[in-house]
Amino acid sequence: MITDMLGTFEQMVLTAVLALRDEAYGLAIHAKVTELAGRPMNVGSVYVTLDRLRKKGYLTSKLTEPPPEVGGQARRYYQLKTAGAHVLKESVEMTIRFMDVFTEAKRLRARRAK
Repeated sequence: MITDMLGTFEQMVLTAVLALRDEAYGLAIHAKVTELAGRPMNVGSVYVTLDRLRKKGYLTSKLTEPPPEVGGQARRYYQLKTAGAHVLKESVEMTIRFMDVFTEAKRLRARRAK
C-alpha cells in the first residue's frame, strides 16, 4: 500500500541518489537527474527536493569536512533510507502499471484502426 505518492521529479531525485550510491552529493545528483530527464534541470529544484525528501524521512544526509586544497568546499552527501527505497519501489511499480495500461490501450486502438 502506498503511503505517499511521489511526483515524477521526486522519483528522479531518489533514483539518482540510489544510482550514485556513495557519490550522491548535490551537483552529482543534479547531473544524474538531468541525464534521467533527458533535458536541463534547475539545480535549485534539486536542492529543494532533496531537502523535502529528507524531511519526509526518505533520505539522510551528512556534511563532510572541506578538502585540504585551497578553496575546497564541504559537500553534503545523501543516502536513501529504507523508507525512501520502499516508497521509490512502490512508485516505480505504479508507473509500470500505468505503462501496461497505456500499452494495452495503444495496441487496441491500433487494432481498431485496421
